[in-house]
Amino acid sequence: MAKAVKKGATLGKTQLVEYVADRAGLSKTAAKAAVEATFNTITEALKKGGKVQITGFGTFSVTKRKKRTGINPQTKEKINIPAKKAPKFTPGKTLKEAVK
Repeated sequence: MAKAVKKGATLGKTQLVEYVADRAGLSKTAAKAAVEATFNTITEALKKGGKVQITGFGTFSVTKRKKRTGINPQTKEKINIPAKKAPKFTPGKTLKEAVK
């Protein structure tokens, strides 16, 4: 029987690997390789401007942020914040309903 995630738990990569190994019946080494391969593939797709859509879970994509002017809260001096790209995650319907 697979062990359950504790209520309110924060899972790091190590704990995620342990749960994947337990639930998939894999060794921790194989589970770690699978988790890292998943993360690396998502990262590679986003770096190349693509997106990763996992039906029922959500979509990983890249969003562009325009340059803007901000204010340093300590000195009240105006600063220019350059344009940049940032990763974005949009949860899918199934995930949203599961979390309700």
